[in-house]
Amino acid sequence: MTQTEKARKNIITPEMKQAAAYEDVPPHQIREGLANGTIVIPKNINHDFPARAIGAGLSTKLNANIGTSETRMNPDEELCKLECAIKYGADSIMDLSTGGELDNIRKILLNNSPVMFGTVPIYSVMSKLMQAGKNMNNMTSEMLISEIEKQAEEGVDFMTLHCGITKKSLLYHKDNERVAGIVSRGGALIKQWIIKTGQENPLYEYYDKILSICSRYDVTISLGDGFRPGSIADAGDSSQTAELMVMGELVKRARTAGVQVMVEGPGHVPLHEIESQMIMAKKLTFDAPLYVLGPLVTDSAPGYDHITGAIGGALAASHGADFLCYVTPAEHVCLPDIEDVKLGVISTKIAAHAADIAKGIQKAKQRDETMSHFRRNLDWEGMLKTALDPEMPSKRHEKIGMDNSPCSMCGNLCAIKVDSDT
Repeated sequence: MTQTEKARKNIITPEMKQAAAYEDVPPHQIREGLANGTIVIPKNINHDFPARAIGAGLSTKLNANIGTSETRMNPDEELCKLECAIKYGADSIMDLSTGGELDNIRKILLNNSPVMFGTVPIYSVMSKLMQAGKNMNNMTSEMLISEIEKQAEEGVDFMTLHCGITKKSLLYHKDNERVAGIVSRGGALIKQWIIKTGQENPLYEYYDKILSICSRYDVTISLGDGFRPGSIADAGDSSQTAELMVMGELVKRARTAGVQVMVEGPGHVPLHEIESQMIMAKKLTFDAPLYVLGPLVTDSAPGYDHITGAIGGALAASHGADFLCYVTPAEHVCLPDIEDVKLGVISTKIAAHAADIAKGIQKAKQRDETMSHFRRNLDWEGMLKTALDPEMPSKRHEKIGMDNSPCSMCGNLCAIKVDSDT
């Protein structure tokens, strides 16, 4: 049985207890959320690690994307990225590799991941076809279903499946004059495959078969947003909305089958539209856990998109997003390196924490209050220990030393020092 099925039978599993302990909430809260589909625990029966839950009433989780490309395909480098992401606070890892020995790379990363691990199976199928010198249109439904089953058996915890691009939803996209077109790699691949072959999206047509596979291994489906806006001008358009409506149908079918499911969201969204976008996504997908990329609040900051993504992520999570995919400084520019991974994780971690304060998550509020007490007492050791990233302030504070002195900006004019002396 899946976690969902057990929850509906009023069974509290060890995974539910682990997740509850991490959140500092009663286990029955996790069970109830799993039963009604507003919470998921992405944990394959073949992957052993401390369970974490994503969804309503819980702390905002953070995913880090890593993976090879056609030009950089070093498994050791990706393993270093994984370790870096975990060190700085990622709750999950996604392998988006498209170059090299894909099966081997995935197994190495999965076997070394102490957190939730996700993939996008169509990447492997299409990349292998191209490596074999074949056209992407040579993909068959059987290839894609087989890849999903293989990765499920290996222990992948959640899979991004672009099921919402269908012949019908493509009609809305066809008449839609987008500025940036399709920016989702999986979405673009599915669109072209449908157009070139004339067949229905196999992820939609064979959804029941996919549900059966996911049920067997308790894989969480992450409904990929193939029509996510890649430009501020495209946010909230008919393409995106049409796909969300299909996702809503698929959420209900997954829940009926007892399969855990979450929904992926935008994308590029202007700041003033983020709240309405989160409300719309939640409403159309029946309050399924929402997993967003960013959102990026401007198109004009390449090299700094970890900042534009963190701004959007904080607002999105405060208005209902449950899971933030990090954005690195390399977004729109190149394959991220280890430093990019670090900056992406830390900036998104700050966004998630800020949103958790707004959402009333007690752990987040308590952390900030603890930090303020340490600041009031000029307790540098306590401050550095409480910081979301202790390394950065520790390096900058080394010149002063770990005593009760003010920082070098104000010196003896430090407001806290002056206030304490009166």
